[in-house]
This record gives sequence, structure tokens and C-alpha cells, in this order.
Amino acid sequence: MKFSDQLRQAVDVSWQASFEHPFVQGIANGTLPLSCFRHYLLNDAYYLSQFARVQALGAAKADSLYDSNRMAAHVQSTYNAELSLHEDFAKQLGISDEERTAFEPSPTAYAYTSHMLRAAYSGHLGDIVAAILPCYWLYHEIGERLQAYKPEEPIYSQWISTYGGEAFGELVQEQINRLDKIAEQVTDADRERMKRHFVISSHYEYNFWEMAYTQEIWPTYGA
Repeated sequence: MKFSDQLRQAVDVSWQASFEHPFVQGIANGTLPLSCFRHYLLNDAYYLSQFARVQALGAAKADSLYDSNRMAAHVQSTYNAELSLHEDFAKQLGISDEERTAFEPSPTAYAYTSHMLRAAYSGHLGDIVAAILPCYWLYHEIGERLQAYKPEEPIYSQWISTYGGEAFGELVQEQINRLDKIAEQVTDADRERMKRHFVISSHYEYNFWEMAYTQEIWPTYGA
């Protein structure tokens, strides 16, 4: 069994929970309150800014020029594709530049990105890909599962078509292949650590839906 297949099997329960989460189901059937998606969008913009940094660290830590080039290309993809999508959504939802600048990420968004950055700074390219892969892979599986749904809200239809599309699927498969190749070359201890990164990121993916659905913010204390 490929290393990626082992990882996918290890997180099947948490990914199934993501598929069934009311945030994801609300996108599918168009019933998700836009206030929840707005909260998601603001936090996801922060998340993607950190995600791109982790990808860039992957480019710096890659042993081959090819992998360095491809990880750098993924940084560009994050900026050009996903953040441009966010720009479009932000306009539709009336999110101003000032609001985005002043926005403070939720505890979950901050913790998730901190986990990825820790894996990136302390590990090698395999650690980095393992930590970021659930975001790629889970989103694509959700996008594929939701292809048959046609929510009336244009934002949700666009979100589904983006992550279920062939172009995004090719990026996902590239990273899966990269992780499998690295896993063949490293030690058992490395593979166990990479698996742990992948599992933790998968838990955070579920928590991210919950964060958006409940519109999580930092607690306030006192009067």
C-alpha cells in the first residue's frame, strides 16, 4: 500500500465528518448563512497567506531543482487562483480592504497555521507536504462529491466548481505523488512523523468548518 493510501485510510473517520459537517452540507444545498461563509472567507484569507509561506519553505528545503520549482509554482497558484477567488467573493460580500487588514484570525485558524509552520521550520520537504496535503486533498474530494449539487447562491456554486475542477485535481495528485516518492526515501521515524502531521492537519480541517459555522472568535474577559 502506498504511503498516501495509508494516510487516507488513517483519516477516513475525520474526513467523513468533514463531508457531513453542516458548513459543507450548507454549501451543497445553498442553506449556509452568508455570515458563516463571510467568517470563513476572512479566516481563509489569513490561512492561505500562511499556507503560501509554508509552500515557499518547501521550495527552499527541496533537494532537487525540479521540486523547488514546483513548490514555488504552488505558491504562485495559491496567490493567483485561490486568493483571486477570495477577492471576487470579498467584493460580492462587501468585505472592504480595511476590514481585511484589521481582521484578527480565529483561534482555530491561528492554531492550524501555527501547526503547519512548525512542521515546515522543524522538518524537511516530506514534513511540509504531509502537513499541507489534507487542505489540497480534502477540498478536492469535497468538490468532487458536491459536483452534482447546484446551489442557487452563486458564491457556493463557484466554490464547488473551483475545488472539484480538473486543474485543482492535478495539483492535488502532484503533491500526493511527491509525498509517496519522499516516503520511499526516508526512515520509519520520518514516515511516522509525517503521518502525524497529516492526521493533525486533517483534524484542523474539520475544526475549520466548525470555526466558520459557529463564527468563532477569541474570548473576551471582564466588563
